[in-house]
Amino acid sequence: MSLLTPWKIAEITGGRFIGTQAQCDVSVAGAVRDNRDVLPENLFICIKGARVDGHDYANDAFDRGAACCLAEREIPDAKGPYVLVESTLVSLRVLAAYYRSLFDIPVIGITGSVGKTSAKELIAAVLGAKFNVHKTDMNLNNDIGVPLTLLSLKESHEVAVVEMGISDFGDMTRLAIMARPDIFVMTKIGYAHIDMLGDLQGVLKAKTETFPYMKPSGIAVMNGDDELLRGFDTGRKTYTFGLLEHNNYRGENVETQGVDSTTLDMVSAKGRFDVTISAYGSHLSALAPAATAVADLLGLSGDEVRRGFASYTSVDGRAKVSSHEGITLVDDCYNANPNSVKAALTSLSSLSGRRVAVLGDMLSLGQHSKQMHYDVGVFAAQCGIELLVCQGEQATFFCEGYKSAGGTSAEHFEHFEKLLESLPNMIKKGDAVLVKASRGMHFERLLPVFS
Repeated sequence: MSLLTPWKIAEITGGRFIGTQAQCDVSVAGAVRDNRDVLPENLFICIKGARVDGHDYANDAFDRGAACCLAEREIPDAKGPYVLVESTLVSLRVLAAYYRSLFDIPVIGITGSVGKTSAKELIAAVLGAKFNVHKTDMNLNNDIGVPLTLLSLKESHEVAVVEMGISDFGDMTRLAIMARPDIFVMTKIGYAHIDMLGDLQGVLKAKTETFPYMKPSGIAVMNGDDELLRGFDTGRKTYTFGLLEHNNYRGENVETQGVDSTTLDMVSAKGRFDVTISAYGSHLSALAPAATAVADLLGLSGDEVRRGFASYTSVDGRAKVSSHEGITLVDDCYNANPNSVKAALTSLSSLSGRRVAVLGDMLSLGQHSKQMHYDVGVFAAQCGIELLVCQGEQATFFCEGYKSAGGTSAEHFEHFEKLLESLPNMIKKGDAVLVKASRGMHFERLLPVFS
């Protein structure tokens, strides 16, 4: 039996079904906002953006197999059925909340200022040793991505792992109303979106808007190494994770084998066992106890947890390591804030060869931007980074901080094109190179330099 049909979508959203009688009850499965991603039976969400109007691509979506469209204006000569609503974005959230309510499976929500995607991938990998897991694809973690993730649930899924990202107050409330997580994991409170949220207390307030929307039986899994999270009253049963001794789930005896793997012991009231994570990055050892906690809450054995960690692979743009003619490249250019850049520099400092950090502006820091860039520069020098290469208006303060702390070699480029032109001559065989910047800097454009 189909969980959604065009007629049911109209009923749930309060919209108007437009189509033939025969099209009322066709099966609808999954939802997308990009017509190029349409699969048979998908619901295509027509969203009007600043440059592109999804309504103009509705018939292309039908040609690709879409079963129905959700639209806020009429579609001329529509090749299939659609539901006309006042707002596709609002209706998308309403539909996702309804659809999630049809599934009696554990939903794990994940948020934090840093480490959300890595935590999501780790948790999904570990749970995958026992369950058929549905997880957020790529970075679909906002008020469009979360409902698309939920609407892609299938009856065969046994667990859902949903990444939940915000930038302002109220964002998490909208996500929580849809996702209603049974277990909510918080990785760290840091300086992301500090321009909108004001300070760390503001970040904490915004990130924790979820708890009133969880069932009384809901469980919080909090980073106990983070002082703000450790002391927060969730109003739910709470477990802590981290590397410090007071945590309910903690990692001990962490050892990093270059770019290949990290080993550590997982310790809890139930005992101790060793795991190996087949990936690079010091941040993984701090997040692994969170995955272990969730796995334990869902009944996985130690052997299953081991197998899950062994299956983990890094996501492109998130500390993804590759080798190119003697150069070790760490592609971490998806996004950046002070906490994540410091974590990336810490990981880089463990590698052999000349350590080179190619950094771009950290955006959305507001009045704190100058000082935070300066502090990261100081940290880079303390990590023993031999060459710091920066680009962007604020990135000049990386260099200032780096030099003030005894950094030996720094270069700043005002324009990206000049950096792109100069970088090949600055990198040499044997270097370990980190590439990291905020998403808006588009530092992925540098990656072909290394291929």
